[in-house]
Amino acid sequence: MNKPRRNDILIPFLTIFLDVVAFESAFLLSYWLRFYSPLTGYFEITLGVPPIRSYVTASCVFIPVFLLVFQSRKLYGSRRNIHLSDEFFALVRLITIGMMIMMSATFFYREVSFSRGVFILLWITSITMITAGRLLVIRFERWLYRRRKELKSVVIVGNNKTAEQIFFLFTHNLALGYEVLGYYAESAADSSSRLAQGRYLGTISALSGDILPLRIQSAIVALAHNEQENLIELLRDTEGKNIEFMMVPDMLELMTSRIRIQEIEGIPFITLKDIPMSTWNRILKRSFDVLFTLCALSIALPVMALISVLIKLTSRGPVFYIQERIGLDGNSFPLIKFRSMRIDAEKSTGPVWNTKDDSRTTVIGKILRRTSLDELPQLFNVLSGQMSIVGPRPERPFFVEQFKSNVPKYLERHRVKTGMTGWAQVNGLRGDVPIEDRTKYDIYYVENWSLVFDIKIILKTIRAVIFARDAY
Repeated sequence: MNKPRRNDILIPFLTIFLDVVAFESAFLLSYWLRFYSPLTGYFEITLGVPPIRSYVTASCVFIPVFLLVFQSRKLYGSRRNIHLSDEFFALVRLITIGMMIMMSATFFYREVSFSRGVFILLWITSITMITAGRLLVIRFERWLYRRRKELKSVVIVGNNKTAEQIFFLFTHNLALGYEVLGYYAESAADSSSRLAQGRYLGTISALSGDILPLRIQSAIVALAHNEQENLIELLRDTEGKNIEFMMVPDMLELMTSRIRIQEIEGIPFITLKDIPMSTWNRILKRSFDVLFTLCALSIALPVMALISVLIKLTSRGPVFYIQERIGLDGNSFPLIKFRSMRIDAEKSTGPVWNTKDDSRTTVIGKILRRTSLDELPQLFNVLSGQMSIVGPRPERPFFVEQFKSNVPKYLERHRVKTGMTGWAQVNGLRGDVPIEDRTKYDIYYVENWSLVFDIKIILKTIRAVIFARDAY
């Protein structure tokens, strides 16, 4: 039997403990803010100061309610190794639900009158405290993994590009919490493959017998669609054995498809392709774009003015560079950027992608590209409705003509407005990377759009810009 990791108990216990401490602290802090802090000078206390005992008692009753609400959405798993942005909106939503339950319950409890001001403060302080506690847990877990403690023993099943990517990801980022024991495939990887750096454990059929000897906890299955028979046999061979299987689907076919069944008058219809956004969602997204852009411009305009001066002082040519790009429904529009290259950059080469350490880039242009500040003028593209804040990055017509014939489903990117940032970019697919990889993430965004998803991408973009990774 596989030895259970202490992490399976430690991390959930630590998360629950910190949540309890955070909620109790939020109750006490909200009570103090409402009745004893300088806020009382702005919000008069008319009914006297209630005893703190009643609020402590209320916390003992309602904290378990909050914990149950969290558990209902599986927020106490044994692995908290996620980005805080992945969980933040779920926390806000669930804390709001818990607050509604608490307010409803106190409405019927007449012995003590609870302050509405405390409820408002409690909502704010709870979100703040819980978020801080979750951040501590995430960092603690990553600290353990970087020291090779409590790693999950996994093997990879498959010998293809996807298997290579998984192997490289897990072996070069211990903070994810996985120890790759090796890989199973019908044949060993070529010396040019990243998998060749790992241990070849044998054919796929050998995995079942190695579960106990190698203490395998999880198998990452990365098989092509024509190898599915191997998966069926593998599942049959491992019946009755404690092992977790996680399958990486054929990324382009499954990750980008949302098949659903709709019934009309008793007749089932399979929807193979749907409109990505309803009219209401388009209005919602556009409203968010306008509000966000106006706020961003109020901050960015002084920076843009400074950049304009620096460009003029350091190189010959215009401040802005206007280039034709393809956007929604395949329509072209003039994309605006700060000029970061020489004015004759493509005179001898024609349209080409920029590369790392590109000699055509100006002195100030290198900084602008590294920090993505050259993209700031696109806020005006967003304000005019040609682009969105979040969406697939717009491409030039020359490249679109090439990609639409060679990259499956490439034109699906044009079903929504292109954006200043996108799901592909925040996942490290910037610069000179295969267009096929970008397309997978772009189409996933198109098929799974939500306003929360947009906000999550914006937060990840801010993080990526600060660290300036993969940008040139």
